[in-house]
Amino acid sequence: MNISADKISEIQSSLEKVRLTDRFKLQRQLQNLKKKTDNKQTDWDKLCRNIENSIQIKQKRQDNRPDCHFDDELPINQHRDSITEALQNNQVVIICGETGSGKTTQLPKLCLTLGRGIDGYIGHTQPRRIAAKTVAKRIADELNSDLGSHVGYKIRHQDVSNKDSYIKLMTDGILLAELQQDRYLNQYDTLIIDEAHERSLNIDFILGYIKQLLPKRPDLKVIITSATIDVERFSQHFNNAPIIEVSGRTYPVDVLYRPIEDDEDEEGEREKAILNAIHELTSFDMGDILIFLEGEG
Repeated sequence: MNISADKISEIQSSLEKVRLTDRFKLQRQLQNLKKKTDNKQTDWDKLCRNIENSIQIKQKRQDNRPDCHFDDELPINQHRDSITEALQNNQVVIICGETGSGKTTQLPKLCLTLGRGIDGYIGHTQPRRIAAKTVAKRIADELNSDLGSHVGYKIRHQDVSNKDSYIKLMTDGILLAELQQDRYLNQYDTLIIDEAHERSLNIDFILGYIKQLLPKRPDLKVIITSATIDVERFSQHFNNAPIIEVSGRTYPVDVLYRPIEDDEDEEGEREKAILNAIHELTSFDMGDILIFLEGEG
């Protein structure tokens, strides 16, 4: 059936109001219908319903966006204004932050306050699975939300997120795998590539792919976080993207040297020495214990 030019113009105007994550698909549906001459009224009605459904979902996400509260004692939150300005004026921003600056947990919330996460997920990558899970739990707690609701995560063999989530933590390997089915990453309106200084093959490939994608996705915002190394190279790679430096927090450190006891001096007795050291540390009652060993095994 033929449809009036006014109706087509009305549909095209409506497409400007849909979620960005749906726009490409709906525009393609419209183009296909315009090319055909044997369309039925039901085909046009279906397209209009899909457009209206996307508009309603976008409005619902806007209305249900969680409130974000910021701890001003975290160094990253003292730079909110400069980060906001940089994000509004640039497609890519490099955040150079030391350990303890709060960048990992606070940047997704800052993006939420700027209206990101409405048109698509705020995707947030971590190099390791345990980090993706723990960061997701921490952000969910700060938003007073259940894990898997406003904030979710996706790692290999486990997807704790849903279509209503705003922030999605994942490993860089998961994002790389999603590229096979979603070449334009249309499900995201923002990407945070965290710990980029680790320079794994996954991260390097993702950064190279994103650079090629940016001209095709002018709506996509990208934040790359790194420690104090390689930030200039990241900036140059993304056409001299702005760099915002954030200091970390330092804490007093006491160094206690513990001599090896006689029953620990034999080969293979390292575990006994570690357990004895832990037993001594528990007398201080000061929190958790982190043990550095020489390899994954």
